[in-house]
Amino acid sequence: MTRRKRKSHKNYFGLAAVLIVIIIAAAAIFTLVSHKKTAEKPKPKTKVATSKKPKEKPVPKDPNPVNIPVLMYHSIAYEKNNELRVPKEKFREEMQVIKDNGFTPITLDDLYSHFTNETALPPKPLIISFDDGYKDNYENALPILKEFGFKACAFVITCQIDDSTDFMTSAMLKEMEANGVDIECHTVTHPHLSALSYDKQLVELRDSKTKLEKLLNKKINYIAYPYGSYNSDTVKLAESLGYKMAFTTNEGPANKSQGMFTLDRVYVSNANSVDYFKKQITGEVQ
Repeated sequence: MTRRKRKSHKNYFGLAAVLIVIIIAAAAIFTLVSHKKTAEKPKPKTKVATSKKPKEKPVPKDPNPVNIPVLMYHSIAYEKNNELRVPKEKFREEMQVIKDNGFTPITLDDLYSHFTNETALPPKPLIISFDDGYKDNYENALPILKEFGFKACAFVITCQIDDSTDFMTSAMLKEMEANGVDIECHTVTHPHLSALSYDKQLVELRDSKTKLEKLLNKKINYIAYPYGSYNSDTVKLAESLGYKMAFTTNEGPANKSQGMFTLDRVYVSNANSVDYFKKQITGEVQ
């Protein structure tokens, strides 16, 4: 009897041992499988911190300034104590200042397109203009303008054409036109327009325009008021006669906000130094 009991105990122990081994094996297999699944699970991608390059802003269509200097010259010749007459040597120096400081002379058409259609202009644009139509504009200014490759314009008094030794002839005006100097209107007789009646102003603005259009076989679109003198009648007439822009002698760069028929200009005087001229075109002084 005792032997049977011992044998029975032995069997229990053996069975228990087998069960323990099975449990341990199962646990090991479960752990191995779980570890494998964990290992196979893709790791989340680590975002690498990079400095984002800012998007480049497109270059504006028109990077030019709102204010554009319209230089106002008269005679290019020496005369003692006459500030309207700039000697040709000084004129060349001033053209050199324009070039050295990166300015680009443009046409009146360029300016008009810019003001009305926001047409882009070259960097640092300006206009070189001459009033009255002196012969020395042809003799002294034109060769220097050609030397620098600069465009310009001249507002001429039509009654003086072919009628005075001090003013340009028809042939000179045509040659100026052919060499990049736009010929435009400065009335018939150079009066103070604001002192004239409506009808007399009409004659001054209309007849000078007509004469130049016949002479040069082109449309005359621009006028400079003599002495900078004008009134509301002048502005109405200029617009109704088909002018596109008109210039005064009010000091400063041209700005569309001034009105297309009352634009400012920058007066160039022989009484001022070349250094002062530089400050005028760069806007340091007005």
